[in-house]
Amino acid sequence: MFFKTIDFSKFSSIKVGQPEDVLILEKGDAIPNDRYLIGAANNLLVSPTPPPLMMLGKDFAYLQQHDTTLLEIGAAMPTGRIVSYAKKHDIGGFEFCAKLPGTLGGMLAMNAGVKSYEIFNILHSIEIGGKWIPKEEIEYGYRYANLPGIATAARFKITDTYDMSLHQELLAMRNNQPPHPSAGSAFKNPEGDYAGRLIEAVGLKGYRKGGMAWSDIHANFLVNLGGGTFHEAALLLSLAKDRVQADFNIILQEEIKVL
Repeated sequence: MFFKTIDFSKFSSIKVGQPEDVLILEKGDAIPNDRYLIGAANNLLVSPTPPPLMMLGKDFAYLQQHDTTLLEIGAAMPTGRIVSYAKKHDIGGFEFCAKLPGTLGGMLAMNAGVKSYEIFNILHSIEIGGKWIPKEEIEYGYRYANLPGIATAARFKITDTYDMSLHQELLAMRNNQPPHPSAGSAFKNPEGDYAGRLIEAVGLKGYRKGGMAWSDIHANFLVNLGGGTFHEAALLLSLAKDRVQADFNIILQEEIKVL
């Protein structure tokens, strides 16, 4: 293991943060229990005082087929490379990962997906602490997974063929996302409703505070229009939660991870 200084104002997808020393883990390292694991920082909002941080290194970015039945993927593997591999080897189930940012580890930690397509739908098992845990033994649901530790790899059943028409359909669903730096959806969709609709309904679509704003394209995207700060982002998150609760008696839950 070794330390690497990462500037989150450049590294994170929302372009907010400051340089922090991050512990990089390599194969065989004991995983500390006093540090917060991050991936590609695509759903992170880093405060001026984050907890001690760590990341999985390049040792954990791999793909390996076991016969013709299982595909094993390291948790540090970027989703784009997973999609490329699935297309090249005609492996179905990963179509929804197209243009879904981040790494496999981040997807597992939050059961990431698009609409009804989620990573746990195609999951076979997860490696945690050197042991393989079947999906059925893990509590999971919409945009959450109660992992009993740090996921270092996962296995998927090799079935079907890669569906390019589904790939294109799911890509089209993501074309309404704002072009500005963001951390993806800020809030989870409440049951039977949409966070974006609620934020727009309380008058915050396009609302700006300094360099941060609720996007005028998709109201559930907190975007950095240039020079945005953590405090501006935190204020907008709090404002949206307060207004939605006051007007609709709905408590929005963050999908973005605030550190």
